[in-house]
Amino acid sequence: MLTSRFEWMVATRYLKPSKKEGFISVIAGFSFLGITLGVAALIIVMSVMSGFREKLLDNILGFQGHIGISALTPQGLTDYDKGADLIKGLPGIKSVTPLIDKQAMITVQSQAQGALVHGIRLEDLKARKIVSDHIRYGDLSKFSQPNALIMGVRMAEKLHVFPGDHVTLIAPDGQQTAFGTVPRMRRFEVVALFEVGMHQYDSSVLFIPLSAAQAFFRLPDAASGLEIFVNNPDQVSQITHDLRSRLHNVRILDWRQANDQFATALEVERNVMFIILTLIILVAAFNIISSLIMLVKEKSQDIAILRTMGASRGTIMRIFFISGSLIGVSGIVVGCTLGLSFALNIETIRQWIQALTKTNLFSSEIYFLSQLPAKVDLVEVTTIVSTALVLVFLATWLPARRAARLNPVEALRYE
Repeated sequence: MLTSRFEWMVATRYLKPSKKEGFISVIAGFSFLGITLGVAALIIVMSVMSGFREKLLDNILGFQGHIGISALTPQGLTDYDKGADLIKGLPGIKSVTPLIDKQAMITVQSQAQGALVHGIRLEDLKARKIVSDHIRYGDLSKFSQPNALIMGVRMAEKLHVFPGDHVTLIAPDGQQTAFGTVPRMRRFEVVALFEVGMHQYDSSVLFIPLSAAQAFFRLPDAASGLEIFVNNPDQVSQITHDLRSRLHNVRILDWRQANDQFATALEVERNVMFIILTLIILVAAFNIISSLIMLVKEKSQDIAILRTMGASRGTIMRIFFISGSLIGVSGIVVGCTLGLSFALNIETIRQWIQALTKTNLFSSEIYFLSQLPAKVDLVEVTTIVSTALVLVFLATWLPARRAARLNPVEALRYE
């Protein structure tokens, strides 16, 4: 125990700056700062990317469903209710929603824009919590009206409409008459506005009753497809395989196939960012090596005296190992604290910086989300801290081993 206290006393004494060893202290300070910033940056970036991926996938899956079944013919799917009931009986299926998914032009006064129209029943729309729980204005119960329409708040802002206003939908295929092709139009009343927090949906998607969509798109007693929600999205591949063996003459696509490139790009980006930011910690670890090597050179006479007084090589090695580890571990602790604090309050910090600089740091048109998400994963934090500790201990062990192998006779001779 006395030996341990002695080693810690000497190690901490060597870390205190002095005039002779001022440059070594500067290098040690930069090592501490580099490890702190590296660990903090890794935690912040990985948390933001994890939150970004989770939020996007939650919005996409909540809006589009886990499995999509669409018709191969323009006539759509007939007997869709019977097919939905059969699919509901399969294991792992949570819900099946018949809908009409078509594009149209929405106009109001002198403004117009394209829109993705979802024809859906009121009970199915209420079950879609990502929409029904995020109604910002209006009343969802009015969706039972035959000419009701619900749109995103971003689209409403562009068109300058509010609940109670009327808009006109124009179908992409016109109606043939004796005087040529005439656009098919229908007037709808905006009854509610939703905001799911994803710009792509809030600015381009609208809902109308399924019966109105059937009449508007000329699909009587038919639906363009079925959206399936499963109990476990991670097991969607097996359910998709079972559906393909049972259903024919339809197109079946699960969420992984539909978003494969997107999910792969996010995963690759996370891995690349982890490697790049780990290099910051590696550079700081090299600084620890250089500072300890210089410290060993400056303290060679002290090492020789300690050896002649009976200190073993293990004692000398532990003294310098403790010195380097104190720099690295303290940097990791401060960096972890800083990174977690920043990640848990990143949206508040973003709002504060935006207000201070009068700039938009997170445009929803570019990043698809209206808020900067962050998800602190304890497994990722543990991996980051463990990686940093390994690099610090390896960087500390090499100079400490050199100090332990120093010949005291040679050290005293050259002093």
